[in-house]
Amino acid sequence: MWNGDYAFVLQNLVLKDFKVRYRNMSLGAFWSLLNPIIMMTVLTLVFTVILPNNTPHYAVKVLCGLVPFNFFTLAWSNGTTSLIDNAGLIKRVPIPREVIPISSVLSNCLNLLIQMGVLFVFTLGSGYGVNRNWIWIPVICGLYIVFVMGLVLASAALDVYLRDMRYVVESANLVLFWLVPIVYGFENIPRSFQDVYSLNPVAAMVMAMRNILIQAAAPAPSLLWKLALASIVTLAVGWGMFRVLERRFYDHL
Repeated sequence: MWNGDYAFVLQNLVLKDFKVRYRNMSLGAFWSLLNPIIMMTVLTLVFTVILPNNTPHYAVKVLCGLVPFNFFTLAWSNGTTSLIDNAGLIKRVPIPREVIPISSVLSNCLNLLIQMGVLFVFTLGSGYGVNRNWIWIPVICGLYIVFVMGLVLASAALDVYLRDMRYVVESANLVLFWLVPIVYGFENIPRSFQDVYSLNPVAAMVMAMRNILIQAAAPAPSLLWKLALASIVTLAVGWGMFRVLERRFYDHL
């Protein structure tokens, strides 16, 4: 059972992960701002100059996809290797082992907050104003984080036994970049695949952000319940897998 001491450990792990990530870097956490801006600039150049399209404010549209996708890839990759990376701590300190991957996800939430700020600045700078549907942003972000936590719990537990998991995750992230509507819109997806796309929580998050920030509309109810269902199911499955597999962690760490 978690208590105040474990919450203190979780808080310190979150801060440690964030600080270690940018330690000895001259720009530090400023890289959290630069990464999405650089990628957005490159993609905008490619898909408006080299491969021109008529999408207005294409940069904002791309950034709506890059910010949640960046969070997903970083949190999933870092979380997958978190148990192996903290093997010494796990063996020395009697804390619930799920604290480690959860803290890894939460530390990436700090990056998400920074990059969301960048997204809001570009959104307002492009002429899209604040609208009442912004109230949905904390809701969809919360569901999205729950989904990532469930996925990380499962992959981190598997990584203890199958050290190839980190490479599976890296490969999956590369493929997923093109399977999520980041450089293209949901309207470009063939109708026969649209229902499948909407079941992908990463794609659902991107579409919901565009609904809110660009179209000034609330996410479709079907999109919300699919995102909620996928998040809850993923967390339940991930937690269950972690509980089963953690019984022999000590032997493999």
